[in-house]
Amino acid sequence: MAGYQRKTAFGPSQVMGKAEEMIPHLLGLTRSKGTSHSATFTGAEGTLTLSAHRHGPYTEVVAQTDRLRTSRLDYETQRFLNALPYEPGDRGGPGAGEPT
Repeated sequence: MAGYQRKTAFGPSQVMGKAEEMIPHLLGLTRSKGTSHSATFTGAEGTLTLSAHRHGPYTEVVAQTDRLRTSRLDYETQRFLNALPYEPGDRGGPGAGEPT
């Protein structure tokens, strides 16, 4: 099991919306449960649990997987987190070595 954390300028609902948009596309996982501040996605690649809580101007996003850090699920989870804008006005998105 691996865990990741990211601070973002998005609010919790925006984080969950972005997850609904990206996670099924990246991994073929479907949302199996969730609230306005959390979601669990499951599928053949494994299970991803996200939580997002606002703290002042930023939202703390925590992602937990049930796979090793070297799995495809963990790689794509990191890509999702990097797509979240860090500062207000930031676009977020892939790094220099990532495909768009």
